[in-house]
Order: sequence, then C-alpha cells, then structure tokens
Amino acid sequence: MTAVGVAATAGAATSGAATEQLRFDRRELSGALADLGVLVPIAVALIVNNGLSATAVLLPAGLLYVAVARIYRLPVPVQPLKAFGAIAIARGIGPDGIAAGALLTGLIFLFLGSTGLLDVLARGFPKAVVRGVQLSVGLLFLQIAGGLVSAPQASFADASLGPGYLVAGTAVVAVSALLLRRRPITLVLVALGIAAMVARHQGAVPLGPTPLAIPHLDLDTLAMAFVVLVVPQLPLTFANACLATADAAHAYFGERAERVQPGRLAVSLGTANLLAGAIGGMPVCHGAGGLTAHVTFGARTGGAPLALGAALVLAALVFGAGLAGLLTGFPLPILAGLLVVAGLLHIALLRDLQGLPSWALALGVGVLGYAGNLALALALGLALYWGARGLDALRSTLRRADASLGR
Repeated sequence: MTAVGVAATAGAATSGAATEQLRFDRRELSGALADLGVLVPIAVALIVNNGLSATAVLLPAGLLYVAVARIYRLPVPVQPLKAFGAIAIARGIGPDGIAAGALLTGLIFLFLGSTGLLDVLARGFPKAVVRGVQLSVGLLFLQIAGGLVSAPQASFADASLGPGYLVAGTAVVAVSALLLRRRPITLVLVALGIAAMVARHQGAVPLGPTPLAIPHLDLDTLAMAFVVLVVPQLPLTFANACLATADAAHAYFGERAERVQPGRLAVSLGTANLLAGAIGGMPVCHGAGGLTAHVTFGARTGGAPLALGAALVLAALVFGAGLAGLLTGFPLPILAGLLVVAGLLHIALLRDLQGLPSWALALGVGVLGYAGNLALALALGLALYWGARGLDALRSTLRRADASLGR
C-alpha cells in the first residue's frame, strides 16, 4: 500500500480535535507564523541580492496561502522553492531568469496535476520512500537553521553580532519552543522579532508597493532557467511539495485531509508559479516540513493560512517599499529556532514505520536525498522496494508451482 493510503488512518486524534470551520484563536495564529524560518531568509536574499521586487516576492505567497485556506481548509503551507532559490541566490540570477524558471515550473506541475498523471505516479511510492523524503526535508531544515547561525547572510543585521550570540539565541528559542509548543509561543517570538526589526530600522518606513514588471524572456533565458533552476528542483517539488505534503496531511488530520491530494497540490502550486513568473516574483510550493511547523505550534484549520496569507498580501501592498530595509533586521535566532523545532518534529514522522526493511529504506532515501541527489535517492529507493516485491511475488509463484507438482 502506498504512503498516502496508509497514512490516512493515522490522524484520528488530531482530526477528532479539529473542526471544518476556520478558527482564528491564539493557537491558530501562533501556528500560522511557525514556518517563517524558511520564508523570510529566502525572501530577503531574493529581494536584496537578486533584485526582485518585494511586492512581487510576497504577493504570490500570500495569495496562495489565501487560496489554500479555501481549497483545503487545513494549514497547508506555502514555501519558496528551496533548491531553486538557493541556486538563484548563489549564482546571482536576475529577475528575468527567476521569472522564466517560475513559469516553467508552473506549467509543468499544472500539467501533471490537471491531467491526473501525478496522482497515478504517486500510487507507486511506498510509505517508507515518502518517509525518507520527509527525513531529508527535516535534515534540510536543520541545515538551514545551522546556516543562519554559522554563515548568516551579510544583509541581516545579526550577521555582525558574532556566532556566539546566534548559537545561544537559537538554543534558547529552540528549547523554549519545544517545551511550550502546545502554547502560542510563536506569537510571542514573532512579536519580539517584529519589535526588534522595527527598532533596528533607521528612519521612516516608506509605504506602498514596489513596482511590478513583466519579465523579458527569450529562448536563451528559458533554456538557462530550465537547466539551472527547474531540473534540480523538480524531484524535490514532486516528492516533498506533492507526495510528502499529502502524506503528512493525512497523518495529521485523517479524513479531514481528503482534499489534500498530490495532484491537487500540483495544480495549486503550479497556478501560483504562473502568477509569480508573470510579475517577476518568488517561485513557491507547498512542503511537508511547513505543514509540520504549522501543526506543531497550534494550527488545525484553514484559519492559519488565511491569516498569514492576508498578512503577506497586506505587507506586499502596503509595506512593500520598505520591506527590503525592515526584514533584514529580523532576529536570526528566532528564525533558526523555529526551523530546528520543525525539523526535529518532522523527522519524528518516521516513528510509525514498522520493521527493519522499512526503516532501512527510509533512512537510506533520507540520508542520500539530503547529502546527495534526491532524484537518485528516489530512483534507488523505488528500485529496491519494487524489486523486493517482485522477488517475493516470484518466490510465491514458484512455491505454488512446486506444491502443485508435488500433488
């Protein structure tokens, strides 16, 4: 049985505690803010280092959050395309190249989701392989948190304060969040972060959106974006944003996650990336780790994504002109601490695996996917799983044949 099918039975406790109605209480709002550790650093880098419009960066993410609140009515996350963003930042790719990659990503996943092809492919992924993907994402969260502490972007104000402060601050935030994760701790942490961010800003904050521009595309730009940005991202988006997110939603919410299917996730993220590409914005996706972050800190309904989406749209349209200066003042220990907690608890999804073969397969896929190549890890994991299933079927056939001849 595949992972999505198996995990659908695992969320009885959570589904019983939640309702179909949207909620906006303290726990829901706390959970809404729990995934900022991924969004903020990549958004800041794309705005400051790559020259993207701040409004174009936040608007697609905000609108997709609002959309998923209505479509799924659960705290389905919205995140930047992590591999895509990391490569674009490292290579200094400009707005046109990023826009081309977003458009191509959107077209690919809109096609895969709307035709049903992605759901067909998802049925071939066993639970252990999907858990391996989730392990690699949890490890990636820990790596990102470590990078915020050991090698912070120079654009952040905290980069000048030294690693000792960052390590100590991250440890305090992570321990506090782990101990108090059943309370709205992220509301307090993010409120403190915003207060520090505003206090560090020099001068008045300009209001209004930053300009949006239609990208200039040609065949060379599209070809570069496909090879450099899209191809490395495809396995992660397919496995984590679609398969693993659907699996985690079923694990947490049971029957309430019926709407959260891999193909539908592909359609929603594909549509959002068409918008991002059209206005020169930040490519976005869903993510199983983000779902764990939202749920860990209290989100149980679509109220969390609706609240965060509305806040991002407001920030994009009202404060876009000042965001480049404001966001760089957000304290890194808060972002890193939230990532540490989300990463550890996301890795804990492996606890429902049974038997040494399943554990070995999940650990192999997870470690190889994190340290090496996720596409190769998936291919090897599927080959091992289905190869073993095929050998078992062959042995069973031979035993039945021997038994028939013996009679």
